[in-house]
Amino acid sequence: MTEARCELCTPDSVLIEDALAYVRYDSNSLAQGHILVVPRRHVGNFFDMTAEEKTAVMSLLDRAQEIVTRQHRPDGYNIGVNVGAAAGQSRMHVHVHLIPRYTGDVADPRGGIRCVLARRASPSH
Repeated sequence: MTEARCELCTPDSVLIEDALAYVRYDSNSLAQGHILVVPRRHVGNFFDMTAEEKTAVMSLLDRAQEIVTRQHRPDGYNIGVNVGAAAGQSRMHVHVHLIPRYTGDVADPRGGIRCVLARRASPSH
């Protein structure tokens, strides 16, 4: 996907923003209040962001969490970034997921993000 056609480069709706990044609700939400924090510059790899972009993303992540907590009152959160196709990145523009979690949303939440590699996760982790 070229930068000009990237949905994350031209967001339809912005929840909060600053000069280097913005927050929007995820269009493929996994839970009520699931948001994305996205750098404005089209950059595909989290590790290729500038220090300033990383700082802006983390600052907006904190602000977004306050909003989600106030509006949805989740019991917990998962925070995630997929880097590369092998890790599940389907939109090659960096985006950090803030996924609210609610008691009972899955039968057994133990393992958290380790469930991504469920066949490799052992019960002791």
